[in-house]
Amino acid sequence: MRFGTLKGRFVLVADGRALDVAAASGGALPADARAALARWDDVLTWSATADWASAVAVADADLGPPVPDPRQVFAVALNYRPHAAEAGFTAPDAPLVFTKFPSCITGPVTTVTLPPGNVDWEIEVVAVIGAGGYRIPRPAAWAAVAGLTCGQDLSERLTQTQGKPAQFSLGKSFPGFGPTGPVAVTPDSFPDRDDIGFASTLLTGSGDEPLQSGRTGEMIFPIDDLVARLSAICPLLPGDLIFTGTPGGVGNRRTPPRFLRPGETLISRLDGVGELRQTFAG
Repeated sequence: MRFGTLKGRFVLVADGRALDVAAASGGALPADARAALARWDDVLTWSATADWASAVAVADADLGPPVPDPRQVFAVALNYRPHAAEAGFTAPDAPLVFTKFPSCITGPVTTVTLPPGNVDWEIEVVAVIGAGGYRIPRPAAWAAVAGLTCGQDLSERLTQTQGKPAQFSLGKSFPGFGPTGPVAVTPDSFPDRDDIGFASTLLTGSGDEPLQSGRTGEMIFPIDDLVARLSAICPLLPGDLIFTGTPGGVGNRRTPPRFLRPGETLISRLDGVGELRQTFAG
């Protein structure tokens, strides 16, 4: 099942059409994404027999982020060995966690104004939490994930590395620095929820430039492990997002370093979900 938001309302999406959950359920289910995720079992039960007669045509550009206003946005650093190696670090023994502030979250097709500095790309698979929970054991962790979506952990490297300790969260939370979407897809919809491919490409005036690619099966700490570890400390709330890490190929580790420029468009694709498209302005 695929879900997201359209004009701020929670929808199911299939075959280029969006079904307003609150309207189609006669008000039995909420229009707000977080409220709907808090009742995730009810949404799943209702969706099995939902009447799609009122569905409307929808394009990716019409959709907002699957969760427009998450209360907690976790992010995991160095969760792929090639990225840890290119950054000059050994693979961590436990997840290295920071946060992206929720005001940076946007939808799948956007224009991002580049702040001063060096803005880099980091394609990530993002887990969307359903009803949530505290101290979720790993065997039950996948049941806590309502869906997976594509994300970019855009990062301004000068702000990120400023000071000791560095300002990770600030450098990753400028407006538009958390695009997600175009939809979230329930884990049972993937052939293998533990091994999903993704890739990003930069469209420039001189052609297409491949950036990153990877598979979630290459994670050091898989998604269910992250859910269990995070929930052991912080209760996970409906609609929380977990940016699960990026593979090798970021711009600041290239020789010479390569950063995003005005006029370029970043395409990020997650198998079984779809693509993000961010165009950058000065």
